[in-house]
Amino acid sequence: MILIDGKTSRLTLKGFSCACTVGKGGLIAAADKREGDSASPIGEWPVRGVLLRRGRIVVPEGLALPWRWIRDSDGWCDDPADPAYNRPIRLPRPTSHERLARDDQAYDTVVVLGHNDAPPVPGMGSAIFFHQWVIGAEGVPKATEGCVAVAPDSMRAILPMLRPGMVMRIGGAT
Repeated sequence: MILIDGKTSRLTLKGFSCACTVGKGGLIAAADKREGDSASPIGEWPVRGVLLRRGRIVVPEGLALPWRWIRDSDGWCDDPADPAYNRPIRLPRPTSHERLARDDQAYDTVVVLGHNDAPPVPGMGSAIFFHQWVIGAEGVPKATEGCVAVAPDSMRAILPMLRPGMVMRIGGAT
């Protein structure tokens, strides 16, 4: 289990511990999570698979999760009115979405979490990922829009430890 302590901004997995960031809206009960609130949902979320940016990331030795390369046309729907809400989509698309092939490093590695996906309930939050953080203008990691993020070096250490069936527990204390 991957443990996220949102109060201390720490991730723990199999004796490994590192700094992490959560949503700039803080932590929120999963039942209260809403699209666009920038909060990270409290709960246990299955690790579904990994998306990687070709040319930016080397596939780590020992990666046991299903994975694929991110294509320029990959997106994730965040429009509650779209039938593809909280699902991967192909771009261009006229409805609201996140582009996965970002200019920054945040989505160079994306671990897809099973939040609000079985089935997705419109408006209850989308695109809750575990990804690399981005350093802001102040020289500190930026909070996310609801995801969990770690330094690229930490992500490289964590990926080979992830296994099918694993969950990420987001909470206030581990």
